[in-house]
Order: sequence, then C-alpha cells, then structure tokens
Amino acid sequence: MVSQRPDATLLECSGVLDYASAPYLRQIVFEQFDARTADVAVDVHQVRLVDAAAIKILVYLQRRGEQIETDVHVSGATGVALAALEIAGAAKQLGVYDELDWPLDDRERRYVDLDQVELSHGQWPAGVTEQLLRMAQLDGDDPVRARIRRQVIEQCLPAAHRLARRYDGGSEPAADLAQVAALGLVKAVDGFDPRHGTEFGTYATPTITGELKRHFRDRASGVRLPRRLQELRMAVNHARDALTQQVGRSPTVPDLASATGLTEEQVIEAVGATQAYRPLSLDVPTPGMDDDTTMLDTLGGEAPEFALVEYRESLRRLIARLPEREQRILSMRFYGNLSQLEIAKQVGLSQMHVSRLLAHALGFLRRHLAE
Repeated sequence: MVSQRPDATLLECSGVLDYASAPYLRQIVFEQFDARTADVAVDVHQVRLVDAAAIKILVYLQRRGEQIETDVHVSGATGVALAALEIAGAAKQLGVYDELDWPLDDRERRYVDLDQVELSHGQWPAGVTEQLLRMAQLDGDDPVRARIRRQVIEQCLPAAHRLARRYDGGSEPAADLAQVAALGLVKAVDGFDPRHGTEFGTYATPTITGELKRHFRDRASGVRLPRRLQELRMAVNHARDALTQQVGRSPTVPDLASATGLTEEQVIEAVGATQAYRPLSLDVPTPGMDDDTTMLDTLGGEAPEFALVEYRESLRRLIARLPEREQRILSMRFYGNLSQLEIAKQVGLSQMHVSRLLAHALGFLRRHLAE
C-alpha cells in the first residue's frame, strides 16, 4: 500500500520481505527518489519476516536517500522482523524505534501489485523495441534509419536522465551525469540487437549504469588509484557489508582478512585507499595543532642542497676525465684536508709542482662547468 502527502510517502509492506521481493521495494523507493520526495517511510508492522537481503536493501536505500536529502526510515517492526533488524545492527540506523507520525484516517492508500512493478529501473517508453527492430532491418545509409535512431534517443532521454539522478547528490555536477547517461543511451541504441528477443530497457539499463560507474571510476576521483588497490577496496567493502549483517557489529581488521583471504596489511591498505579518492586542500587546518596552522604551513622549504645536485653530478664526471695523479691530489686536498706541503711529501713532488697541478685541475673544472 502506498500513501502520499505533498512531500512524503508511506509504503506499507505485508507478508515477507526477502531476497525475491527486496528488488521491487527498491524500485518503488527509487521512484520516490525520482520524484524528489523528502520523506519515505516503510511501515513493516504487517511483515512476518525480514531476511538479510531485504535488510541490506533497506540500509542501502537509507544511505542513498541521505545523499539526495531524502529521509528513508522504517517503522512498525515487531516480533521476528524487529529481531532480525536488531541482530543485523540496522534497527537504530533505520529509525525503527521512532514513532510514525501518520494517522490511519489520514492515509489514502493505493494498492501496488508487485507483479505489475517493472524492474527496468528507467520507465522506458513503450514501442521502442519495435522501432529498433524496424531500424535493424534497414540499410545503414537509409535516411529512415537515421530518423528512427534519433527519435528513439529523444524518446528514451528522460529515462536515461532518471538513471543519472540515482547518482546525483555527490561531488559530480548533475549536468555532467546527465551527459554521461545520454552517451550511455546512444551506445545502448547502437549496440542493441532486437533479434535476441529482449526488451530494450533490459539492455539499456545496465549499459547506462555501467557508463555512469565508469565515469565515477575514471573521471570523478581527484586521485586515480592503481587497479590493484581498486580491487582490494571492492573486496574489503563487500566483505565488510556481509560481516556486518552476520556478526551485528563493525568487523575488525582480522575479521576482514579472514573473510577475504588477504593479509591484515593489505586490508589496512585497502581501507586507507577508500579515503584517497580526493586530495586534501593545503589550506585544511592541521590536526593536533592550533587553528591557524594549515597543511601548507607544515611543508618544508626548498633545501639549498638541491641546487648543488647538478653541480655534484657534473663534477663527478669531469673529475673522472682528469689524470689519475691530479684526481689523487684533488682528493687529498679537498677531502683529506691536507696542505700542499703534506700532499707533496706523500706523492713525492715539490710543493710548487703540487700547486701547479692543483691550479691546472681547478681551471679545467671551472671551464667545463661554465660551459
């Protein structure tokens, strides 16, 4: 049963909310998201059982609603249904203990038959598949084919934009998401083969959502993670969701490592990667320091030694070009800190000769460094 107010919707469920019925509930709630409903209440006082799949869907809808500023909550849970929500640790998050402010006499109910709910997630226009079948029978250069293609894209564009709004509310502009969905629609129209016997909406929905997900993966993040970290992150996130339902609490690092077959170091790396999609601003206050200190203030200045690296590397190559005796004298003078007289005694030369050799070597180095 569905009851509606100007800015709120009440969904009254009955029977069992399980793996089979949860997608239909998801579809109905997403229709409310599309309508920009501010408050969606799911009344389960007539539900006998809620399984893990339905609880996962409810938690997902509640989180998704937060992103688009829609309050999704559950009310009326009793008996086994309430126990399942409590064991899963989702009861408080879903607001099951809050009272439902919707009097019985104020409910204008509309019955929803789940058999009549289409799971295409896009409300695709009727007759599109037939149009595409006709288009497939025409030659590639037939102007009628181009006209049908354009008409199909125009008819289906609102449905594609509705799919894009499912991902709205984050950091990506809605206009960019609409363009990505439109591109996915064009790819769906060009890639659809009506001779396989499937409806266009069944093919177009995953094509467009896949295009949107690729956009978030490849374009939306300020920091592009390596493929290895992306896969680790997905594995850990899936394991976290499953373990949260099973144990009724946030899983620990050893729990996640055991469930995924990863080492604890890999789990920690994957969890850290979750926070690495957006670079921090250098103007962000530094934790543990006074309010006026930013990350930019903590960055070191330019070390003067950096400017000497090029000279050192150049000198190393130039010194190697000197005669062996001059290399030895330079080493004794500038690395051994010996005087010319001490060097002369060790190499068996006069001090004057050592002085001339040093002058020759230093002149050679100065000339080539200047070049």
